[in-house]
Amino acid sequence: MKVVIIEDEKLTAEDLQESIMHAAPDAKVIAILKSVKEATTYFKENNTPDLIFSDIQLGDGLSFEIFKSLSLKAPVIFCTAYDEYALNAFKANGVDYIVKPYTQKNITEAIAKFKELKKSFSPAVQYETILELFENKKPNRQASVLVHYQDKILPVRTEDIALFYLENEITRIVTFDQKNYSVNQALGELEKNAGTDFYRANRQYLVNRKAVKDVSQYFSRKLKINLTIPFAENITIGKLKVTEFLEWLSGK
Repeated sequence: MKVVIIEDEKLTAEDLQESIMHAAPDAKVIAILKSVKEATTYFKENNTPDLIFSDIQLGDGLSFEIFKSLSLKAPVIFCTAYDEYALNAFKANGVDYIVKPYTQKNITEAIAKFKELKKSFSPAVQYETILELFENKKPNRQASVLVHYQDKILPVRTEDIALFYLENEITRIVTFDQKNYSVNQALGELEKNAGTDFYRANRQYLVNRKAVKDVSQYFSRKLKINLTIPFAENITIGKLKVTEFLEWLSGK
């Protein structure tokens, strides 16, 4: 069974690949694609796989755009953090989905369901309808984030978080009262769910607007974000994102 993964977070894609291989030892992940553009190009140039696992919100758009523009005859299992409203679109169109953060159990169940139904699978899915629903309905902001502290898991309100950041490929948070925790979610996943009060400064940092004290000029026409809380590392905005960042900072 040949499988393609469409996921823009490297660690999430690797975890998904491992779970698929555990659930179906006969599976072979033949490609991991990171964007709408990359996936569209890949499927135009390569044979259709037996099964596709796809995130919904990619860095350059919704993955439905891929399937809307191409005539793929492979079933797709979507990995999503969207709410029940949006998931109803799947039920109405015969598409399977897994809600993030997923587990080995629901990956196994999804593959078992695929094997059971693949003989009767029909590729006639109305992706245009689903795409419209998702474009018109943004996911609700995640109210709290679960963090690890000693031997406990604690909820921390999203509005109390000043900063998400990566440290040695581990996602961590700093709260406004300067507490630091690790989080078992990829930074890209948190970016999608944290809401518009947060901005992805670069690959490593996701910043709350309320945590921005001011910004200053930096090397090579970059900006440096100065926070309202102590933080040792420099957080910079690349010159190509300066306009977008300033619009976000002003609340546009």
